[in-house]
Amino acid sequence: MLYKRPDLYLLLSLLLFILLHPVLVHGLLWRLILGMLMFVPVVLATVRVSEIKGWLWPTVLLGSGVFIFTLANAFFPNRALEGIKWAIMTAFCGLAVVVLFSFFKSGRAVHNAHLCTAVSIYLLLGLLWFALYSAIEAFYPGSILRTSTAMADRSTELLYFSLVTLSTIGYGDVVPLNPEVRILAALEGITGVLYIAITVALLVSAYKREGTSREP
Repeated sequence: MLYKRPDLYLLLSLLLFILLHPVLVHGLLWRLILGMLMFVPVVLATVRVSEIKGWLWPTVLLGSGVFIFTLANAFFPNRALEGIKWAIMTAFCGLAVVVLFSFFKSGRAVHNAHLCTAVSIYLLLGLLWFALYSAIEAFYPGSILRTSTAMADRSTELLYFSLVTLSTIGYGDVVPLNPEVRILAALEGITGVLYIAITVALLVSAYKREGTSREP
């Protein structure tokens, strides 16, 4: 069943992780569940990437690295292990985005798989920058300022900051302080705008090709 619609399951797992993240950060047991939930899109993205270009080993190695350093940080918590975990997660999401976008770009018609992949790429971009911000925060605490009235957990706050930056909403309640982080946030906003524009153009082009091919 998994191999029939990996694109749909990947999309659902990403949505589930994002939606449940603020709920599952309170308490050790819930955090463990959240940690396991994070590996569901990692596994599904690995399956999807291996189907598209056969890049099984790079994704498996990166996914295994995330798993190993997550366990190591759980038993021996320190900022170095946490930072390495998020750095590897950044590389994993980056690889998944590149491979999935190559599949989406090469589509000759508009199918459900391409639509699910397009949304999954957008969410993976948000997770990519979330992992990058988390790595920076682990190595350089205080790089991203939170408002005094914020009630969210730090990890949830960084995920929220990544998503509102990617969508260019930018409420201003979470602010990057370091010049490097500011540039990264600006690049994320630019990436979000360009991705939507390019995706719409590719979908319209594929739809036109599909309509032309059906003409007698």
